[in-house]
Amino acid sequence: MSRGVSEDRGPWIDLHSHAGRCFLAGLPAGHPMVESLGAASVAEAVRDARAAGMTALTLATVSDLAVLRPDPVTGLRAHRDFRSGEAHADHRRQLDGLRQAVAAAGAEVATSAADVDRAACDGSTVVLLSCEGGDFLDGDLRRLGEARAAGVTVLTLVHYRPNEIGDVQTEPPVHGGLSRFGRAVVAECNRLGIVVDCAHASFAATMAVLEVSSQPVIISHGQLGHEGSARPRLLTAAHAAAVASAGGLIGAWPSGLTSKSLADFGDEIIRLTEAAGPAHVAIGTDLDGNYRPVLTSYSQLADLAGLLRDRALPADRIRQILGGNAADLLRRTIP
Repeated sequence: MSRGVSEDRGPWIDLHSHAGRCFLAGLPAGHPMVESLGAASVAEAVRDARAAGMTALTLATVSDLAVLRPDPVTGLRAHRDFRSGEAHADHRRQLDGLRQAVAAAGAEVATSAADVDRAACDGSTVVLLSCEGGDFLDGDLRRLGEARAAGVTVLTLVHYRPNEIGDVQTEPPVHGGLSRFGRAVVAECNRLGIVVDCAHASFAATMAVLEVSSQPVIISHGQLGHEGSARPRLLTAAHAAAVASAGGLIGAWPSGLTSKSLADFGDEIIRLTEAAGPAHVAIGTDLDGNYRPVLTSYSQLADLAGLLRDRALPADRIRQILGGNAADLLRRTIP
């Protein structure tokens, strides 16, 4: 018997996640990152998502993972350059490991909005693949086609390392926004059916993306700053509104930068809807990769829905935020 999503609840879709420490997928047991963080548990995380009633979760590789180190100011920072071929090799390792883990969980990688819609109808859980940072491209647009063929449907242009594509929120600008190559990357994503993600991109880079892109874009995990806040990863109202006015989405981010509890996160979601509009807000949990997260399990989404109801948010808006808006954007960008 089908346990498809009921109309009163709608699909639940996460625009950005590292559930099960998915960036570690494929690393051997003795690797320093495994020793420090623990082995990847992606298959278990996908099963947990299914048990919680998720329709789709976006699992993100981390393209600059090999060169990142903790930083007291920015959170993370690239501490060295990549060795020749290193970024692409690690990208392939993560993608291959992710696909194997998803299969082990008995789930499928969704490569189109139709796949997500089918999951919503039959009550299954699918995985969208994302790359956080275009570092693996190494200036070669052909690698975008390779990534799409491997199932990637979302590209976060930049992460913590300033790369060849554009400027990041946490480092001084080097491109004045988006590079010439970055503009070509955006256009190629549009052509291939890859959602462009401006998370971590500077305001100038985001505005340049909006000029180039023929499709709506997302900020997969972001949140508004507060007056007097000096956190570079937080958004201004103008930043969020610019993405929204171009038809895009901001995935509300349950980070300790703005929230100390799940109830706080509910308040932050409402702030974001006021800045961007309720049709332009989604959820981007950053699960298992977040800073002091206030949402650590997909089972908490039911609690979050209740908190939003308690704040008098209409049921249709809650459905939009928890997945309806994301499903609509996917239908426009990767039908």
